[in-house]
Amino acid sequence: MSTRWPPFPHDATAFRYAGTALRKNWPRLHRGDCEPWPADVKAQDAWRAYHAGDFEHAVSLGRQAGGAALAAADKAAMIHANYLEADAARKLALLQDVAARCEQRQRTQPDDANAWYFHAYALGRYSQGISIATALAQGLGGRIKASLDQALALQPAHADAHVALGTWHAEIIDKVGSLVGGLTYGAKKEAGETHFRRALELNPESAIARTECANGLVMMFGKSRLGEAEKLYAEAVACTPADAMECLDIAAARAEMDD
Repeated sequence: MSTRWPPFPHDATAFRYAGTALRKNWPRLHRGDCEPWPADVKAQDAWRAYHAGDFEHAVSLGRQAGGAALAAADKAAMIHANYLEADAARKLALLQDVAARCEQRQRTQPDDANAWYFHAYALGRYSQGISIATALAQGLGGRIKASLDQALALQPAHADAHVALGTWHAEIIDKVGSLVGGLTYGAKKEAGETHFRRALELNPESAIARTECANGLVMMFGKSRLGEAEKLYAEAVACTPADAMECLDIAAARAEMDD
């Protein structure tokens, strides 16, 4: 990579899971994405770099090692793109690369829930970058929904996929309205809220589940849910991060509250 990635901007001391600490904390760290513990040492090192916010190093380690380590590389790339990449073109390119790699993994590892979830996440953030209307016109909405449905079929307890599917319903309704959203895309307010609630049940310590739920409720139901959204934002800011991504999630929630 010719251009260094912007570094993780917070203190990562608490997020360095050396030795056996990674295995000990794995259930908490991966409650959202249900990623299984990797037996491969190189994959473990890639995840250590990811959790500590060294996303560029995690991508390098993961791609070099291949196999189970590719999941760490893909997640590192997409979280970096979402939160830290300031250049719009580079951000979109990173997300497209993740989506393409996930499509390859879907063919070779079709039972890997995160090959489907990471694909949906990357396409979802890409869609936000080019505008939801443009993404819908390009047919990305259907592709995202199909990947999320498959992720949940493989792993029903995948909290992050529930969050993303709730956001899928909310953004379509926000863009085209309840009637067109329901008839054309199958987007429903009740389904969106159900997915958000399920995500919070599965991962009650998640800040991003709260902020996405807050945003989604307002997009789907309007000002009538503003008070609940504000409460969810306050809860998100009060969460204790277990790794760099969660730290960035909380920082984003705090920035939303300050606006």
